[in-house]
Amino acid sequence: MRTLFVVVLLTSVLTACGTVTPPGTPSGTPSGSPPAPAPGSAAQGSSKAPEKLRFTAKTLDDQEFSGASMAGKAGVLWFWAPWCPRCQGEAPHLGALAKQNAGKITFVGVGAQDQLPAMKKFVAENEVSGFQHLADLDAAVWTRFGITQQPAYAFIYPNGSIEIVKQQLTEQGLNEKVSQLTAG
Repeated sequence: MRTLFVVVLLTSVLTACGTVTPPGTPSGTPSGSPPAPAPGSAAQGSSKAPEKLRFTAKTLDDQEFSGASMAGKAGVLWFWAPWCPRCQGEAPHLGALAKQNAGKITFVGVGAQDQLPAMKKFVAENEVSGFQHLADLDAAVWTRFGITQQPAYAFIYPNGSIEIVKQQLTEQGLNEKVSQLTAG
């Protein structure tokens, strides 16, 4: 029984803290060009949003948010947790990127793994109040995108394709991914 407890505890800690993959390591999606559009995506002539964007969630201000509103536009979903030191460290750069790209790229934070007061405090204290954040209290949006650790990202291309990066990016790596959203 004690061994089972240790295994469960260790698994929980590793899941909460992410993996030991070094920042900047490729995520399996080749860089340099956006991924091909998924069948049935907006880029294939369908007027519907890609499946991953067909969700609704509440913002930190208890407003309804539709993921489909990001279809056909350049966007970044940033998956974070209030207690995550890596999320806290990258927040100022992400806030600056959102400000630099206002009107060109939609940034949306997706907070989870904590309660609403902690999420609001994180946004207020970490220079990311310039864009909208979702309170993913039940981790439904995280689950939809296959996110199990933070920080992570979903880069949404205007052609309907979505590239998911399940690890922290360096500032340079994040800059490159964001600039790819509006290239071409």
